[in-house]
Amino acid sequence: MKNRRVILITGANGALGRATAQAFLDESPGNFVWLGVNRRREHAEVLAAKNPGSCRIISLDVTKPDAWKSAVAEMVAAHERLDVLVNNAGIHDDVLLAQMKWESWHEVLAVNLEGVFHGCQAVMPVMIAQRSGRIINLASVSALLAPPGQTNYAAAKAGVVALTQSLAKEVARIGITVNAICPGYLDTEALAGLDDDARKRALAQIPMRRFGRPEEVAAAIRFLACAGAGYITGSALKIDGGII
Repeated sequence: MKNRRVILITGANGALGRATAQAFLDESPGNFVWLGVNRRREHAEVLAAKNPGSCRIISLDVTKPDAWKSAVAEMVAAHERLDVLVNNAGIHDDVLLAQMKWESWHEVLAVNLEGVFHGCQAVMPVMIAQRSGRIINLASVSALLAPPGQTNYAAAKAGVVALTQSLAKEVARIGITVNAICPGYLDTEALAGLDDDARKRALAQIPMRRFGRPEEVAAAIRFLACAGAGYITGSALKIDGGII
């Protein structure tokens, strides 16, 4: 296990997290993927059971610095390295600012922005020591074109883009790249609650007139983590069917 490429994906119980994990598993039998999960894990457990020699679940509340330290320590103890971090965990709680409760503002920023901060900080010592690493942070097109009703989410994701660009400059000379992905509408759990009219309105905003697939975003994540993407850092790649 010590010679394997080691990947950690947070929010791994969701559709995008699982698609990303599968992309890395398909890329090479030498990859070992850690599935970071918190409250729900039923889908991640199925994926781990199908790949017992190269995939494992790890409990990780991304809002807790101690949880990050413990998770990174466990992975380093098993592999003596950590090559890729995909900060994918995220939540929505959309509401107009005038009606937004403090708890909604705080929780969305804690998971979507502070979780990325804690994750990047937790892996820095390992990646700096090995003088290599790939960090891919999941932002959103909401960071670039903020819609109404998402002041908390848009602010958090815009923060992720800025954090990515700043950190990329800090670690560029030591072989670590840091990039962000800005997905648009994806056919995942986040859209499951939309009624037919809401789905039609969403599709009307997309020049391609379809929702993105998790596998399409996962392919971009896998590319940014590969050796061939070594000169790409500080980027915010939008994957939105042409909305922006």
